[in-house]
Amino acid sequence: MEIENTIPPHFYANYGEYECCIDINEIEKINGDMPDKQLKMLMGWAALHQDELKENWYLARQKETLFQIDPLR
Repeated sequence: MEIENTIPPHFYANYGEYECCIDINEIEKINGDMPDKQLKMLMGWAALHQDELKENWYLARQKETLFQIDPLR
């Protein structure tokens, strides 16, 4: 996770040569590219883990250790 003040809480996802940035609050793509099928799966994963993603965002802002979130399978 990268912490910036100019955009909302977010995370980056990679799939092969693709990368996109996902807004944690709205569960929507901010920018980048991802194939439609993988983006749909990613959005479902993000919605399922939204609370954990928000908590990790807060921890990252405090420069604390993040906890592991189960990966997309």
